[in-house]
Amino acid sequence: MPRMANRVAPFGTTIFAEINTIARQHGAVNLGQGAPDFDGPPEVLRSAIEAVNAALNQYAPGIGLPMARAAVADHAQRFYGQRLDPESEVLITAGATEAMFAAILGLSDPDDEIIVFAPTYDSYVPNMRMAGVRPRYVYLDPPHWTFDPAALEAAFTPKTRAIIVNTPHNPTGKIYSPEELRLIAELCQRHDVTAITDEVYEHILYDDQRHTRLATLPGMADRTLTISSLGKTFSVTGWKIGWAVGAAPLVTAVNRAHQFITYSVATPLQAAGAEALRLPDAYYRGVQGDYQRRRDFLLTALRGAGFEAPTPQGGYFIIADWRGAAPSSVQDDVAFAQWLIREVGVACIPPSAFYEPAEKHRVAHLARFAVCKKDETLQAAAARLAKIRG
Repeated sequence: MPRMANRVAPFGTTIFAEINTIARQHGAVNLGQGAPDFDGPPEVLRSAIEAVNAALNQYAPGIGLPMARAAVADHAQRFYGQRLDPESEVLITAGATEAMFAAILGLSDPDDEIIVFAPTYDSYVPNMRMAGVRPRYVYLDPPHWTFDPAALEAAFTPKTRAIIVNTPHNPTGKIYSPEELRLIAELCQRHDVTAITDEVYEHILYDDQRHTRLATLPGMADRTLTISSLGKTFSVTGWKIGWAVGAAPLVTAVNRAHQFITYSVATPLQAAGAEALRLPDAYYRGVQGDYQRRRDFLLTALRGAGFEAPTPQGGYFIIADWRGAAPSSVQDDVAFAQWLIREVGVACIPPSAFYEPAEKHRVAHLARFAVCKKDETLQAAAARLAKIRG
């Protein structure tokens, strides 16, 4: 009888699919998955249509459409002063998720170790396990999501091949400080380790925060692979256009895996992505202003309903302590998410999904809410949340 492969048998259904299904069943306002319920900029959408009509519908080069690679390189120079050769130091991928999997496959071997900060975005560890790589966890401690420098230093071993740094961070909204990044950089150089950075929220920053690209720190240009994508900045998460940039040997290694995962990604959407990345500074400022307004509105609603919610520094999400908003019969974050959907009509994500089973207790009192929604969606959620106190 056919059977499932052992490498995927433990994974189960993602928490996003589970919450989305329950939310639909109960007609809940969905603040769970980080997917906007509004469209991207009209000029970017038009660019995709124009590219289709211009017959850009066949395979792009596996490494990416030349205009897309040039636009990614220009973006790195424009925002970070990072000089990249688009011919050898930029790879276009099927979103940041595929870039991360290809990076793990291309930059590590079975029985190597990769350091990852927990809570960790849910695809990283399954990627490692499919590659035969062991995760080494360093924990971010709520409510401000700091880590112990000694614990980070202890995580480096002779088997460490890479460290993954996600900033701004999903699910916590943390932006790694310059001091934290300098420590990571120093340890990478001391132990000859590659840094893989996931920077998909690089333009969603609050309260005049600044995003520092780890690759721009002294000594890190040749040992950092930077991953990002169009989806979050331009509200086109379904396009799945991402990229990996860095020194040519790193990009070559990632492309060796990429060419046998997807080979190349949607040609017209790559062309439209090139146009998107070249939008004026006013667009990027508008993104930050719009998201800060949404964040502030939802923070006020959550706090008014009895949640304790520290202010996130960036990204799509708010992590809130639900213990002041739920009945005492609710015992953990999964039960809370189910209760909130059934009894209040609002969906969130239980952040224990971002931990190994033995460590889920660390966030059993927390919930993750997405702010990447229309004003009317957030208003509907706020009205329902208000009934908790009412």
